Amino acid sequence: MRDFTKELPAHTEKYIGDYDLFIEIFQGESLSKATKQKPPLLFVHGAFTGSWMWSKYIPHFIDEGWKCYVMNLRSHYKSRQLDMTIITFEDYLEDINEAIAECGVPPIVIGFSMGGILSEKLAETVEIAGLVLIDSVISREVHKAVPYKELGRRISEIIVPAPVREEQSSIDESADDIEFQRKYLATESAKAFNAFIFSPEAKGISIDSSLISCPCVVIKAVNCDDDDRRGRVTAEHLRAEYRGLWNTTHTGVLVGQRYMEAVDAIMEWLKRF
Repeated sequence: MRDFTKELPAHTEKYIGDYDLFIEIFQGESLSKATKQKPPLLFVHGAFTGSWMWSKYIPHFIDEGWKCYVMNLRSHYKSRQLDMTIITFEDYLEDINEAIAECGVPPIVIGFSMGGILSEKLAETVEIAGLVLIDSVISREVHKAVPYKELGRRISEIIVPAPVREEQSSIDESADDIEFQRKYLATESAKAFNAFIFSPEAKGISIDSSLISCPCVVIKAVNCDDDDRRGRVTAEHLRAEYRGLWNTTHTGVLVGQRYMEAVDAIMEWLKRF
């Protein structure tokens, strides 16, 4: 199996805050004066994952002169392991705020899946330079406009086990891509997970877009018209740009064979900074 974390360039690793959040800091060797004036990028992973999930992305942003902070939420990947049964959605918001403070200046926050809805919620109250949502968990407002045909179920377990990936490939992921994820996927907080899912008992996270003033872009993995509509409604809600990537998967947009389409879309949007 090809382990993409082993191919990352030399970088700084440190632990921050009361919960020893593991953060990786990447910076190109020679940055021009212009690139030094750009805000840093802060990458926020999704449920069950960690900074390892960004391993294919990071080299491309470093090459373009971006300073990258790649964080891990509490009890994820190499962060200090804590009692996952008591961790909440709000705890994760505190973790992202801790990473933003580490950046020194308001960063452009790039959030995937659960990391996307967390970043949206934080952007209501915390100054950031920009917001990139990659196949983000949708908000309550988006679900109201384009509801799922079938609701999920509220998690009754005290923790959520890691997803089981039995398939050998997908429409945009190779066997190596899937094996890479199998190696690292881990458990998730049931309390945090139940906060953002849609079930008969749970209505998801509400986002007050009037409180979010930074520029945003929404990138969506699309496999049906409803996927596309949810992406477009999310963009409308945030007054954001939109890019739908048809025939890609949720995890494939980060680690699949077509991940560069998402990277290129982000790079194009970043030209404004």
